[in-house]
Amino acid sequence: MDMLWYHWMILGLVLGLLELMITSFYVVWFALGALLVGLVLLVYPIGMTAQIVLWTLASIAMTVLWFKVFRQNDKTRSGTADAALGEFGVMAHAVEPMGRGEVRFQKPVMGSDTWPCVSDEAIGAGQRVKVVAVDGQLLRVGKS
Repeated sequence: MDMLWYHWMILGLVLGLLELMITSFYVVWFALGALLVGLVLLVYPIGMTAQIVLWTLASIAMTVLWFKVFRQNDKTRSGTADAALGEFGVMAHAVEPMGRGEVRFQKPVMGSDTWPCVSDEAIGAGQRVKVVAVDGQLLRVGKS
């Protein structure tokens, strides 16, 4: 039994709803692939084997394009500890000497917009700070 165009559309919608529930950002490409096959079937009838091959290739191509081409531009200000050095942030929670606080950045630094921090001086919440060093999982900050 061949699948009709609306079967693929329904599959695409179900996969899209599944993506909304699990938020993995992988299932969406299979949903879009199913919708593409449904659109192709509206214009040109193809056999079941060709439908499955088209769905598989379209899904893989969209996944590869997203993660290799479009998403690689998202890597700004993340990754290594050197990316955090010299960054400016705002104290979300005050820090006392030899105590811990929390600094918030406008753009994510090393994959997060908030980081636990330490300081050699007391810095109140809301004050602007600069990252002067990275100590393991803690940022060392100073007044800017």
